[in-house]
Order: sequence, then structure tokens, then C-alpha cells
Amino acid sequence: MNELDYFLLKLHLCGLDLKNELLLAEYLTKFKHCPSKAEFFELLSLSKSRIEKLFDALQSRELAQKLKYNLALSNVLTILDARYPQNLREIYQPPVVLFYRGDIGLLESAKKLGIVGSRQCSTYATRVLTELLPQVLTYKLTLVSGLAKGVDGMVHQITLQHGGQTIAVIGNGLNICYPRCNLELQHELETSGLILSEYALDVAPLKYHFPLRNRIIAGLSQSVFVVEARHKSGSLITANLALQENRNVLALPGRITDPLSQGCNELILAGAKPVLASTDILEEFNY
Repeated sequence: MNELDYFLLKLHLCGLDLKNELLLAEYLTKFKHCPSKAEFFELLSLSKSRIEKLFDALQSRELAQKLKYNLALSNVLTILDARYPQNLREIYQPPVVLFYRGDIGLLESAKKLGIVGSRQCSTYATRVLTELLPQVLTYKLTLVSGLAKGVDGMVHQITLQHGGQTIAVIGNGLNICYPRCNLELQHELETSGLILSEYALDVAPLKYHFPLRNRIIAGLSQSVFVVEARHKSGSLITANLALQENRNVLALPGRITDPLSQGCNELILAGAKPVLASTDILEEFNY
């Protein structure tokens, strides 16, 4: 890490909000040096007292210990790094700092498919993913999901079983496993895939983290495939974020009487592409 990356990481660990992180990242990109205390007051949309506290925190022993801890147990990528994916950089409020474990080279994959779905998925979703994904993986697509229970975990498992490439984006620190049932899978992804988080070590999986996590899944992906979703589910949030970022949205059609298919059927009614075979996915990537 160079001095500017290191500075952004320190700000992130101090708890600076994303809006102000982005302002400082823009400053660093333009001027190539860390701002002075006086420039902090000009740049940040914070009260004078909060800026004073932030400046003191940057010099604190507590922050130095936190930095050492996070750098010892995780790797860090900032928005200033050339390896930071361009399609993620261009979304609304991209993450300024990403902690990761695993193969960072997977971010360079030109063809990424986001897949999200219900945590209480049915045998129908299991059967569809088991049949479709192996065929999709033969075309070297990188599958992006959220390591949640249900569809997300199944996507990662099937991908690893077939020697494919997969990225998990989580809503907590890298040293925390949520849900606990995916502990073994998370460890496997650290060595055979990639795990990303914008949250430092020890940060708990709070409820509001997951909609924020979803914007990263959508931002990394060229298209997003929704596999089972209830009305107003988190998967639909991801689909809407994908649409806002000009990504294509695909959905698995289901029975109109099935609550788990309601969200997908609504997406299709609104113009999402129905997936009836693996070729419907592969067409999105010009295969």
C-alpha cells in the first residue's frame, strides 16, 4: 500500500462516513497528497468538533493498533488502486475501502454474473441451480453472490464443486461467519475464491449492512440473476440497484401461487429476462 491508500484506510477505520470518504478520495486522486488539517475543514461536511476528533483519532495509538490488526489478518484494496474494478468504481457511492481474502485476480474477470435469491429457497431453486450452473461455468463466467443461507451459499458451493470462479461479498468483518452454517464454505472461499467486505475485522453483520452489500454485488456484475424472491425481498433490492446501474436483470419464473416466486414473476412482468435454460444466461455474455 502506498501513502494515499494507507491514509484512506486510516480514515475508514476511524469510522468516517462514505460520503466524506469519497470526497477525500477525489481530493487524493486530484492532488496526490494527503490534506492538511486546514484542508480537512474545507473538504468535509462535518462540524468543527467532529473534524477535530477525527484528526486526533488519526494520530491515536488505538488506530495504530487497529491498523496493525486488520493488515495482519486481511488484505486491503482502495478505490485509488489500479486493481479496483472500473465497473464498481462507476456506481453511485462505490466502496472506498474493500477488505479481502483470497484471489484478488478474480476482480479482473471480464464476465461476472451476480446471482441472488431467497434464504429459504425451495427444492425447485436447488434443482434449477444444479442443472444450469455447471453449463454456465464451462464458459468461465465468474459468479458473484452474498454467502447468505439458501441460494447464495448454493451458488458458491456449486461453483467450487465444478472448479469455477466465485466472489462472495459479505456484510460483516472477514473474521466473522454469518450465517454460521456457511463457516466451512467461507474458509474454502478464502483459498479457492475471493471474499470481499467493506467492513473491518470484528464488525458484526448488522441488518442495514446487507442492502449496502447488495450494491457491491450489483456493481461488480454485468448482469444479475434473481432465483426465487418474495415480494419486497432483499434480492429485489439487489435487482433494483442493478437496474439503476444499467445492468441487465434476469429472473427465474415460477408458479404464480408460490410466494417465493412472486418477486421473480413481478420482475419479469416489469421487463426482466426470464431464464428457462443456461443459454438465456450465456446470451448476456455474447455466447
